[in-house]
Amino acid sequence: MKTSRPETLRPETVAHSGAKPLHYAALLLGNIALALGPLFVRVADSGAVSAGFWRLFLALPLLALLARWNRQPLFGYSRRELGLVTIAGVFFALDLASWHIGIERTRLGNATLFGNSGSVILMIWGLVAIRRRPRAIEVLAVVMATVGAVVLLGRSLEIGARTLAGDLFCIVAGLLYVVYILVIQQARGRFGSWSLLFLSSLAGCPVVAGIALAMGEPFWPHDWGPLIGLTLASQIVGQGLLVYALRHFPPLVVGLALLTQPIVSVLVGWLAFREVLSGPDALGMALVGAALVLARLADR
Repeated sequence: MKTSRPETLRPETVAHSGAKPLHYAALLLGNIALALGPLFVRVADSGAVSAGFWRLFLALPLLALLARWNRQPLFGYSRRELGLVTIAGVFFALDLASWHIGIERTRLGNATLFGNSGSVILMIWGLVAIRRRPRAIEVLAVVMATVGAVVLLGRSLEIGARTLAGDLFCIVAGLLYVVYILVIQQARGRFGSWSLLFLSSLAGCPVVAGIALAMGEPFWPHDWGPLIGLTLASQIVGQGLLVYALRHFPPLVVGLALLTQPIVSVLVGWLAFREVLSGPDALGMALVGAALVLARLADR
């Protein structure tokens, strides 16, 4: 919200604050790194949900060091704050489990788009919460997202029930990610980005491990390379670059940069797994991608 998507709070709406080429590079490279996450899930010799556990667990020491380096305390919070972070971590773990199951069952491009659907869902939730009539741009975003999703789901059903189930798991992951975002918004308080990531990841570890073991997945890997790559790409490099870059950009630029993720995922799916897109696939992805950009722009 999983990213291949960023696992912290939704980027705050900020004015363009003199972004430099280094910030643009960080934004682009962060999205590319996040888009490589599903590849590592696919090639890991542990189960998909187990890979989610190792992604969180292996990142904990690095997240703790980053929090300490940025003078963000890991202890000394109130029970309410820790309770909210724990709840957020549980929902993030459920999101991660659902998304990783979906990654194994559908095309990488679909998994990335549906996994990032939180932007549109959050926009709808915001309209319901404040009881305001939607603006034209918001209606357009919902319509485009709906039409694009129907096209992609229809194409997945043509391929087989397994790919349709994979799409649905990724959509459920997007819904769970929204709950994670809403809870963690309440918990933000005195937490810094890295301490928040550390504590929510720590809370999510036993949940993901429990789901993996209950499913009877292979848990201990023989080859640690893909899991280390997943940890670095999804939890450290991708997230770290985005944390550094996002405050320098308005929502429209962030939304456009987000579209690099499905593009990279489609390319990786084609090169590594021979996943070929048809015309309707491309149309559905374009509609959902455009809806994500409009949802970001509507944040303003």
